[in-house]
Formats: sequence, structure tokens, C-alpha cells
Amino acid sequence: MNGSDDDRQTEVEESLAAEDLDPSDFALLNSLRAYYDERDPVPYGLLERIQFEITLDALHTEVATLTQLDMATAGTRSAATETVRTITFSSDSLTTMVTLAPQGDGTVRVDGWAAPGAGIRVEVLLPDGPRNTYADEDGRFVFEGVPCGLAKFALYVPRDAEFSTVLSPAIEL
Repeated sequence: MNGSDDDRQTEVEESLAAEDLDPSDFALLNSLRAYYDERDPVPYGLLERIQFEITLDALHTEVATLTQLDMATAGTRSAATETVRTITFSSDSLTTMVTLAPQGDGTVRVDGWAAPGAGIRVEVLLPDGPRNTYADEDGRFVFEGVPCGLAKFALYVPRDAEFSTVLSPAIEL
């Protein structure tokens, strides 16, 4: 195939992908499901075990509330807005402040402080997957080159032999 044939093939595929599913599509999908149900079924009890684990995790998670937002630039998205924003969220056991500094490459540097903060593992939860770091003894943590968009922070706070989880509300980076 030459370049123009590849382009036509791509156009045909994109056109087909944009169409609604028809009865033949559903028949094909149902036959694939039947095949996998027979040849590689979901292990007995797996769904129930997953739901149980998710419920247990949810019971051990505190949801932080947004307590302060630098309103000067909140919700703005323009090239002219290259200022640093500060966001604070807190839960019963933890207060966290993050400063978001736009970088020249279209990403954001996140400087954060958690109190109390020693030994906390911090994740920034992004659509393309989480990024991890640890807070130092003063509760400070940094993420470099974080893509702009919606994100949450998960902080894993050491408690005896386990960790409790604090989850921030979604914020726009």
C-alpha cells in the first residue's frame, strides 16, 4: 500500500468507528463474550472479592475538603495566566497545601506541604496513571512536569502498622 491507500484505509476505519453499533455488531460481540465465557471464564467469586476489597478501602479513606483556593486565577485557562496558584484541602487527620506553578513546557510543578507530614506517601492521580513521591520530615513534597488537567491527591498516612488514606477533591492543574 502506498501513502494514499493508507490514508483511504484510515478514513474508512474512522468512518466505521463513528457509526452506531448495528445488530451484526452486537451478534459479533455476543459471540466473543460466549467464547471467552467458555474458554477463559472469570474465576468463581472474583467479582465479590473485588467489591469487598473496594468497600474495605473506601472505609479506610478520608475525603478531604477544599478549604482555600487562590481565587485570583481559579478556573482560568489562558496563556496570559502564568501565575502560581495555591490550594489547601483538609480532613480530620491532615491538612495539605499545594502550590501549582506553570512551567514553560505546558506542565505544572507541584510543591506541597502536608501537616503532620513525616513518612507520608503522596500520589497525584492523573488520567494517564498516578505519580508517587514521599513527603520529607517536614511534610514537603514535589512533583515536576505534571500535565495540566484534572487531578486528585492521595496521601497515605502511617498509623501504627497500617496506613490511612486521605483523598483530595479533584482540582484543575
